[in-house]
Amino acid sequence: MDSSFLAGSGLDTAAPGLLALLALTGLAAGFIDAVVGGGGLLQLPATLMVPGLTPVQALATNKMGSVFGTATSALTFYRRVRPDLRTALPMAAVAFAAAGAGAAVAAALPASVFKPVIVVALVAVLVFTVLRPSMGRLTRLRHSGARHHGRAAALGALIGFYDGVMGPGTGSFLIIGLVSVLGYSFLAASAKAKIVNLATNLGAIAVFAAHGSVLWGLGLVLGLSNMAGGYVGARTAVARGSGFIRGVFFAVVAVLIVKLGWDVLRGR
Repeated sequence: MDSSFLAGSGLDTAAPGLLALLALTGLAAGFIDAVVGGGGLLQLPATLMVPGLTPVQALATNKMGSVFGTATSALTFYRRVRPDLRTALPMAAVAFAAAGAGAAVAAALPASVFKPVIVVALVAVLVFTVLRPSMGRLTRLRHSGARHHGRAAALGALIGFYDGVMGPGTGSFLIIGLVSVLGYSFLAASAKAKIVNLATNLGAIAVFAAHGSVLWGLGLVLGLSNMAGGYVGARTAVARGSGFIRGVFFAVVAVLIVKLGWDVLRGR
């Protein structure tokens, strides 16, 4: 392959074995993201293993890979679950803008500034979900009209900003917000979360690309494997239902707490 094409793509510095590992990681991350979010726990650290990448480049390239899987799972969920777009699309629009703002902040502030707050929030989410075992089994909307859409927009803004700044666990935050604040089932929340998560990824990529932080070749490798994982994960989630999604949610949030908590203790 022409070396001028490889230059700056991220493929010129990644050994074949590392590229294979990244592809496998992208596949697993796409599956996890499609079910409940949190695939960035796998994909972002793997991307950071590529020699010469800065943290901002890794975050930007991770976003580019994730958008392929998120788009695939969003389309799969839409075809099979038919989520209410009157809530999902306005929420996605707000999240898109907030993710762009978060990405701009990510270029200026280290993620370590936000991690302690995120760990506390995750612990609270996990405890809340454990104490409410029936939550998310069925859709029982808590609000209607302007109040419903206002809360959805607020969730989109808050979680979209987080996705632009850091990213891992965005899907999980979206799902638990849609379940606990708005009253959707885990399955319905997952379907809407994918549409919103697609918007947050696109919003962050727009800012990162403008700064020249995206390594397109490496992102394409991650993106193609993410697509495959996202398709399988979405079909599995739809087939297994809310109970399965809830179980995976617990596992992913627990791993997020351990990972981010360890980073805080180490001062990273």
